[in-house]
Amino acid sequence: MKTRRLFSLILLLLLLVSQSAHAQADKSKTLKHPLKRIVIDPGHGGPSAIAGKFYGASGKHMEEKDVALAIGLKLRDVLSAEMPDIEVIMTRTTDEYNSPIVKANKANAAKGDLFISIHCNDVSPIRHSEITGYTTKTVKRKGKKIKKKIPEYRTWYTPNPAQGTETYIWGVGKTKDKEEALMENNFSDTAMLIVGEQDNNPAMKMINSMRTQEYANRSRKLAETVEEEFVKSGRVSRGAKQRDEKGIWVLQAVAMPAILIEVGFLSHPEEEAFITSDSGQQQTAEVITRAIKRYRLSLEAQVNGTNLPAGAQ
Repeated sequence: MKTRRLFSLILLLLLLVSQSAHAQADKSKTLKHPLKRIVIDPGHGGPSAIAGKFYGASGKHMEEKDVALAIGLKLRDVLSAEMPDIEVIMTRTTDEYNSPIVKANKANAAKGDLFISIHCNDVSPIRHSEITGYTTKTVKRKGKKIKKKIPEYRTWYTPNPAQGTETYIWGVGKTKDKEEALMENNFSDTAMLIVGEQDNNPAMKMINSMRTQEYANRSRKLAETVEEEFVKSGRVSRGAKQRDEKGIWVLQAVAMPAILIEVGFLSHPEEEAFITSDSGQQQTAEVITRAIKRYRLSLEAQVNGTNLPAGAQ
């Protein structure tokens, strides 16, 4: 068994060296295009009775599931128009409920090169209270009746001022989950055909570990680029983030670079008006497309060892 594993590792190293040499030799002949298929996931969906805890946020004028679907469909159309060589796959195109497991399975079955989930944020209103007077109440204390003043309160709520976009990648604490997703969805390539596809193969584990790190870097780069483009468009940005402890399950369950974009707060009146409007949704789709175009240029330059076009940073 040890001899077999050692042999697999040697084959892998020889393959990597060979591929590197061939890549350098063929660089001027054939450029690689690593981004061919994008999976768009409009968050949530379906009636509350079916979706349950996955129903999503609700605004005064529109539900998160409907905003996410509207933006997702517009993003598909903009990507198809501006990047016609890219195949765009939707996890849903109607108001239907799919569990996170189903969404991840759809993305992995499509063998996507990038997964983008669209969501909206929401926070509870801020609670305020003040004493408006007192009432007197007789209570017993140590066998004696005493009078006690009980304050009376007035309570009211105001909208939470939280606003802005934010883009998430899977948490660093969920790296093992991502590696498992890659192990379970071994998209065929030369290395895997040579070393085999056994789950306990050390060479395979090495490949998936390297891929997980690379996908993390790609996801982080895209998340930062998305937020940069939101700022350029005049939106408030809360930055690119990780949700380390809890994680975002669907991001680590797909065997590809993955981000989740919170396009705004339904609990913020002005922002809700923007992201529920046709023009706001269209602008959001265009902003995300610009970020993806920058990401693709950077990715192609990286894998082909070429320089980025001027102004593409």
